[in-house]
Amino acid sequence: MIVGLVTSVLIFLDRVLQTWGQYYNSSEINGRPIATLGSETPGLNADFWMSQLDRATHLVLPTIALVLISFATYTRYERGAMLEVMNQDYIRTARAKGLSERVVIVRHALRNALMPLASIVPVDFITLIGGAVITETIFSWAGMGRLFIDSMNNQEVDPVMFYIMLTGALAMIANLVADFLYAVIDPRIRVNA
Repeated sequence: MIVGLVTSVLIFLDRVLQTWGQYYNSSEINGRPIATLGSETPGLNADFWMSQLDRATHLVLPTIALVLISFATYTRYERGAMLEVMNQDYIRTARAKGLSERVVIVRHALRNALMPLASIVPVDFITLIGGAVITETIFSWAGMGRLFIDSMNNQEVDPVMFYIMLTGALAMIANLVADFLYAVIDPRIRVNA
């Protein structure tokens, strides 16, 4: 099943990328394949495969913007946690047992250093689903954040209330997922339901 899934994804990507030359040379693209606004190129006369490529190129810049916001925070937290964990007694014990440095870092240190990320990543992920207001406004994407801003400007109460209730529910789910991740990462923590 896994081989079939990986193969089908690769075949789909291969077929989409076969239209790159035609996409790049079309008059609507005009030699600029990475788009800055919207979710698709207006007026692009394209078949299914080229439209998939067009949507993918429109996703590049917003995705980079959203990833870079969180990436620096994650690296800082993980670096601080790794520096703290590397001075623990069980790391010295693992080295004294003769384990390779790779095994010491990956199995012992990294697993225990993931605890701070387990509390941040679910909340950040749900925040992205709840709406990246600034990113959607800059890149002209129609998403939940843009709906929230437009509803606030037009003084529409119902979409604003729904947005707040949905993001509140997602925040509760994110905290629950973070608690379950603690139990997965650290076997000393038990989740009794």
